[in-house]
Amino acid sequence: MTATSEARGVEMCRSALDVRHTVEKLVQLLDEHGITLFARIDFSGDAGRAGLSMRPEQLLLFGNPKAGTPLMQVEPLTGLDLPLKALVWEDELGTTWVAWNTPDYIVTRHGLPASAGTALAGAFGLIRQVLG
Repeated sequence: MTATSEARGVEMCRSALDVRHTVEKLVQLLDEHGITLFARIDFSGDAGRAGLSMRPEQLLLFGNPKAGTPLMQVEPLTGLDLPLKALVWEDELGTTWVAWNTPDYIVTRHGLPASAGTALAGAFGLIRQVLG
């Protein structure tokens, strides 16, 4: 299932796997396609180390400098949304979700040429393939 909230510029897909396995599958996919994983933040793990509890939630930061650098050269503030991010979390019913900012949102937010959306959309298309 894919859901898009145009008002917030967020697209979400449900995953059939738990958070840990979804993240592992996404990391493998990014690596297979030569997309750099810059960071993996385990929010729930960090919460646990601080003595707090929360459902599983992780954030992946990824991208391709050859695609992102030209966008930041046009508009340096694009760096606020690059590298790209995918948030993976478990909801209160135990369903795993993956969400990301839509390419159109990033392009509109930073006043980039419409063609810039193509550079951003490729990685998210891969994610949809894994989840679809």
